[in-house]
Amino acid sequence: MTTRTGLNRRTFMTLAAGSVTVGAGVLAGAGPAGAATASRTGRRLVPAGHLGIQLWSIRDKVSALGFRTVFERLSEMGYREIEFAGYSQGTGDITASEIRTLLDDNGLVAVGSHRGIRDFENGLEAELDIAETLGMKHIGTANAPTADRTVSGYRAAAERFNGFGEAAAARGLKFYQHNHDGEFGFAEDDPSVRLYDVFLGNTDPSTVFLEMDVYWAHVGKHRYPGFEPVEYVLANRSRYPLFHLKDGRAEPETDDGYDMVEFGVGDIDYRSFLGALTGSGRQHLIWEQDNAAQVAEPPHAPDSFGNADRSAERLLTLRGTC
Repeated sequence: MTTRTGLNRRTFMTLAAGSVTVGAGVLAGAGPAGAATASRTGRRLVPAGHLGIQLWSIRDKVSALGFRTVFERLSEMGYREIEFAGYSQGTGDITASEIRTLLDDNGLVAVGSHRGIRDFENGLEAELDIAETLGMKHIGTANAPTADRTVSGYRAAAERFNGFGEAAAARGLKFYQHNHDGEFGFAEDDPSVRLYDVFLGNTDPSTVFLEMDVYWAHVGKHRYPGFEPVEYVLANRSRYPLFHLKDGRAEPETDDGYDMVEFGVGDIDYRSFLGALTGSGRQHLIWEQDNAAQVAEPPHAPDSFGNADRSAERLLTLRGTC
């Protein structure tokens, strides 16, 4: 529940606590992921009132309970920004205008949406209409730019995204692409060329933006070594308005190099990553965990709301080193 001052239970407790331990991993001696101890002097890395969530993480709840109940619960947890993964629910038909009302009623703001490339190819203006109704400033896709993993294939995909970006910009929106690990691989016809570099170098920086999924970028680094995820951001600060903060426990002997876990119990060094972004301007920091409904850190039972709640607490108390 939100108080008259606009502070919900989680935000009030976060501001009052001052200094807390971030994540169960600290007690277990886990790596640096969000599992660092917050200090009274450290800069808050995820500002209270700006924490976001990708609804894909709790898609089972949207299906079972509908947007109204989901938004109420998320607001209580301290989430304030919503990234959509579709506009349907399991409790009946709902319009974009009705979703917007539920957002407003719960003090939530739509900041982005993942849609398929085919959705944009078949109905770009309709997708932009929905984005405007929901009040979001960004819209994009979690699809790889193309399945054609050649240099020419990625150049052609970049041109297609330039078209999407131009249309979005005409409506005051930023069009973005969300990475997985495969985009960091090398071109089939030129093993010296990283596909992500082709996409980045051939898209218009004024109209095509990137949402870095930090977990999948680290998986990409494991599978296709030779880069640091944060260096892409630091070299292209204005192109990364959104980030997925997803944690992983290091498993270097596996293909991916990480197992996805709730935030704060893994080994991705978010204190360093987020700390390096100082001075990059306003960014949307969005929690996501693809498997939140299936796994949980003992002794907790699997439950996507439980993972969302614990992850929010750790994110909102995560501080830098100074």
